[in-house]
Amino acid sequence: MATVKIPPVLRAQTGGQAEVSASGSTVGEVLAALVAEHPDTERQLFAAEGELNRYVNVYVNDEDVRVLDGLDTAVSDGDTVVILPAMAGG
Repeated sequence: MATVKIPPVLRAQTGGQAEVSASGSTVGEVLAALVAEHPDTERQLFAAEGELNRYVNVYVNDEDVRVLDGLDTAVSDGDTVVILPAMAGG
């Protein structure tokens, strides 16, 4: 299983947990397992087409999945998946 780090903005949807465990061999599968366990996270993570929302950044072991294989990026047991919402401001 992978450890998924939950940002503060999503913790209400995960019962206040900062980390959850989720199984899957790809980022997409891990996030699908997260959504299956915590359905209220889905609309914040995914667009209607099933792709990550453009303002959601996901990292596997500190590597941005956008420069890897996106949702098809491989995940192994013990990996850390970090969800970071993009921040805007000025």
